[in-house]
Amino acid sequence: MRIAITSQNRHSITEHAGKCRKFWIYDVREQRVTNKQLVELPGGQSLHAQKNGLPTALSDINVLISGSMGRPLYLRLREQGILPLIACEDDPDRAVQDFLTGKLFTCSPNAPHARHHDHHYDCEENTP
Repeated sequence: MRIAITSQNRHSITEHAGKCRKFWIYDVREQRVTNKQLVELPGGQSLHAQKNGLPTALSDINVLISGSMGRPLYLRLREQGILPLIACEDDPDRAVQDFLTGKLFTCSPNAPHARHHDHHYDCEENTP
């Protein structure tokens, strides 16, 4: 399994998945992280810029965790067999561990955007 996490600042889970160009990619085998690498997409290859499919560097992910994403991106990822999650957690490593143990709290997928905007989002436990 491959998990991508938006991290424009390289330290925390950041918002605006569609505009983000820096992602932590976690390779997971048997519920354990086997590799972690930072991927930076070239200009013009953000998720918003790729109207069909994904940028090559993200083409084999199974899960995308972000601080926010618009509903069209959320639905497009689902159609491509990718589990999109809007995390209440800020730490990428912790979010991956919580996801793998079924303890990642996510903002409702019905919410259109983010955890930090001027909206209230209910967090719920996610099970992989």
